[in-house]
Amino acid sequence: MFIDSAKIFVKSGKGGDGIIHWRREKFIPKGGPDGGNGGRGGDVIIRADKQLNTLLDFRYKKKFIAKDGNLGEGSNKEGRSAEHIIVKVPTGTLIRNAETGKVVADMTEHDQEFLIAKGGRGGKGNWVFRSSTNQAPRVCTPGDPGEEYWLELELKLLADIGLVGFPNAGKSTLISVISAAKPKIADYPFTTLTPSLGMVYFQEEKSFVVADIPGLIEGAHAGKGLGIQFLKHIERTKALAYLIDCTSEDIKNDFKVLQKELKEFNPDLPKKKSLIVITKLDVATDEIKKSLKKLSFPKKYPVFKISSATNEGISDLVEAMWKMAKA
Repeated sequence: MFIDSAKIFVKSGKGGDGIIHWRREKFIPKGGPDGGNGGRGGDVIIRADKQLNTLLDFRYKKKFIAKDGNLGEGSNKEGRSAEHIIVKVPTGTLIRNAETGKVVADMTEHDQEFLIAKGGRGGKGNWVFRSSTNQAPRVCTPGDPGEEYWLELELKLLADIGLVGFPNAGKSTLISVISAAKPKIADYPFTTLTPSLGMVYFQEEKSFVVADIPGLIEGAHAGKGLGIQFLKHIERTKALAYLIDCTSEDIKNDFKVLQKELKEFNPDLPKKKSLIVITKLDVATDEIKKSLKKLSFPKKYPVFKISSATNEGISDLVEAMWKMAKA
């Protein structure tokens, strides 16, 4: 199951308390102070992991609490520090403070780490407070408290190219042809209900990642058809591919509606490098093929006419995507 949002609680450990202790040995019945400092509390660290692709695990475990540091010991021994907790999240996870809404970390790189809650320092034992004027201090300090936060996690897929289009425009079929991704495919709208990623290999040692975004409908920017949940996944893509069914009654208007939805959601989205893909040529009638020849778009939007069923135009499209992804 694909889950792209979660709320969790994190708390670092409290520092161990320092202690009051006196040196007591066989021939030193009244030794001086030797109370040690407390150990440090455990940190809570967020780590990005490219092997993860959903926040599903956080449905079942929502609290991550590090242990406290140990008390100081006699003979001026420092208490043992607590182990750190590592919370793994998918690469592409945005982390916000749930109370303030402020973004505290953006985990965009594999193995990237962020210290989200720092463990408390250990308190001081009475050995620290000895001096020439106070050789028997009866004072120690407690360990510092840990930090605690409620966090909101939001996963935004990381991809080079985002596929955008209305339901049943052929996005899932295309990604299944050009990559190893296996999305659900059927001849009815809203087959794809969750975003998916596909690695596309172009020639030797050349590859890029494509994101199949579930179909958009007019009003998606306002949440219609779960639009907001889907649109956020193309915010990180380098470029966009607008997929439009060749049997559409008005291809140019479809393109305008898609761009409008992106602009209403985020004004920067339509500014991304883009190309237009006219799909399903294998079902195009002679009349449709004639109309496609007359079709024109601004020069900044290269147009590719393809059939994922017959592979017509696929190689040229993949090459153009590669160039756009690596530009």
